[in-house]
Amino acid sequence: MTETTSTSQTGSSRVRTIGFIGSGNIGSALARLALGRGMDVVMSNSRGPETLQALLLELGDRARAATPAEAAAAGDVVVVSIPLKNFRAVPAAELAGKTVIDTMNYYPQRDGRIPELDDESTTSSELLQAHLPDSQVVKAFNTIHFEHLTSQGSAPGTPSRRALPIAGDSAEAKKQVAALIHEFGFDVVDAGPLAEGWRFQPDTPSYVTALDTDSLSEALAKAARTAGP
Repeated sequence: MTETTSTSQTGSSRVRTIGFIGSGNIGSALARLALGRGMDVVMSNSRGPETLQALLLELGDRARAATPAEAAAAGDVVVVSIPLKNFRAVPAAELAGKTVIDTMNYYPQRDGRIPELDDESTTSSELLQAHLPDSQVVKAFNTIHFEHLTSQGSAPGTPSRRALPIAGDSAEAKKQVAALIHEFGFDVVDAGPLAEGWRFQPDTPSYVTALDTDSLSEALAKAARTAGP
């Protein structure tokens, strides 16, 4: 069910620009990691580029602000980090053919009730994939507190290096995202297709828990659904 991945980005396949749809805690933390590794970032939110000037001053010259559509068009890879209830606002045309990293989680108290998630007939990332039929969605970065993204990364081979789970239907897109995660300082455990993304959603054993690859694989295997279709 799970597979530990080890890969790196080399040559022309390396991500040079990451677009961000959503510039909150997770998006901003990932942008800092990307900038620290020589990438450019294009930040966006629902309120307009002019509201991101303070963040840009912090991030520096390799960051710029744009609309969500512009950020989607600019990124080699695009991160979606917004409240799940707003996923239909993600621009589809500009993301065609691209790897889209979905960091979103379903919180009914914030997002309202989504029946197909409550009855577990689908998953939150599958909803985004259905909205983006020409993109390759990979679920990632949803199980780690934003502060730990920039404080708990470590070099490859570090004992008990923290691992993060991913899920997706495209092997090539998962390889691209796994390479980014490794570059950002974490090992990776592949949980399988998007349909298995529920294994690391909120209230599962791996959610916001620091685990190495072996422990994360065990936690994913122990995850249990509570409702059923």
